[in-house]
Amino acid sequence: MAVGVFDLFSIGIGPSSSHTVGPMRAAAVFAGELKASGTLADVASLRVDLYGSLAATGHGHGTMTAILLGLEGYHPELILPEEVEERLASIAETGILNLAGAVPLPYGVEDMVLRPLTVLPRHTNGMTFTVFDADGGELQKATFFSVGGGFIVREGEEEAAQQELEESKQELPLPFRTAAELLEHCRAQGLSIADIMLINECASRSEAEIREGLLHIYSVMEGCVDVSLKREGLLPGGLKVRRRAPDWHERLLKEDKDRDPKYWQEWVNLIALAVNEENASGGRVVTAPTNGAAGIIPAVLYYALHFAPGMDKATQEDRDDVVVRFLLTAGAIGVLYKEQASISGAEVGCQGEVGSASSMAAAGLAEVMGGSPAQVENAAEIAMEHNLGLTCDPIGGLVQVPCIERNAIAAAKAINAAKMALWGDGSHRVSLDEVIVTMRETGKDMSSKYKETAMGGLAVNVVEC
Repeated sequence: MAVGVFDLFSIGIGPSSSHTVGPMRAAAVFAGELKASGTLADVASLRVDLYGSLAATGHGHGTMTAILLGLEGYHPELILPEEVEERLASIAETGILNLAGAVPLPYGVEDMVLRPLTVLPRHTNGMTFTVFDADGGELQKATFFSVGGGFIVREGEEEAAQQELEESKQELPLPFRTAAELLEHCRAQGLSIADIMLINECASRSEAEIREGLLHIYSVMEGCVDVSLKREGLLPGGLKVRRRAPDWHERLLKEDKDRDPKYWQEWVNLIALAVNEENASGGRVVTAPTNGAAGIIPAVLYYALHFAPGMDKATQEDRDDVVVRFLLTAGAIGVLYKEQASISGAEVGCQGEVGSASSMAAAGLAEVMGGSPAQVENAAEIAMEHNLGLTCDPIGGLVQVPCIERNAIAAAKAINAAKMALWGDGSHRVSLDEVIVTMRETGKDMSSKYKETAMGGLAVNVVEC
């Protein structure tokens, strides 16, 4: 199906959409196929091979435990945090995995085969699942790739999936792959980018369902912040990174009792930190468009709802309208990155995650602050232009340093990009399409050391303990 707003904003668990959400989804698909094919009852043993970046930083990203949950039949968008803790504790204690929720097998994290130096042709985030009968005969085997944002692709089905994507896009009322095509639809129809995205989304669900779904997405973002602000102490993983959001929140409540505009950046920083601290803890988050960049859009949307001109007098319906228009616009820009480049840190570095999210957030903010389609496109371009070349080098393979602070920095950058664009008339020298292609090419040229392998940058130059 054509990529839509609910693909780019999906509910899952932390800390990584490509290393946690995607692998869990792939494992769940494999388990479901075993069940549907009638093969499940004959399974006596299991093998999981992880390649490239999944193997290199999988421990820090929760890849292995996510796969265990997926093999038990859990899907990232449905599993609750308490279920995660309960099942992982049980597997660790008993050493037994319930394949597809039905067949008990002795299997755990330590049984997975890691191949960090082997990169499969399709993508660096590769994984293979194989099951055998009691005589050691192979019953079923499948290889998947986690290509960013929780999206998965099955080996051997790449061309068919691409063909299906192209065909489904043609069924949209106003299909677009480039910013130029999107802007032409806006010009021809006399509509905003949010309007164009809404028309396309209405091809698969009603406007009421879209509105309800997007407001639910934002409620999960808000819930993520609320949970995070109640947690204190250190983040898991051994780096001993202290949670800052609860203390910052307490200080802000004391210093800014009346929501003074001069504190806007402190509030934006707080929301971004809170979301990404919860993500780093394996909590429930919204991929936006990835987990590693999950705090940027909620933080900028918080700015739009609390600090944009006129919002102090807005009704709840007005505020809901802002949320819906913001996310539709951000989603439209996300489609451009997904179509023309990548949102996978393992494929193009952090420019594909934090850069894309910053660009999407800038566009959403420019839209709800009254920007024209050209100004919205300009805002998205400015934000990505100044994230080009951003590497992915998390210390210890954990989505903590520099990831958490990076979300706050990128959120402020998105707000500034929107404001700069709104002070212009929409005309600018470099187009968004040119920047997206540049990001893609920069990612190709970037050394693999800086693409989520923990083999370069901060990951090797900072002592972990």
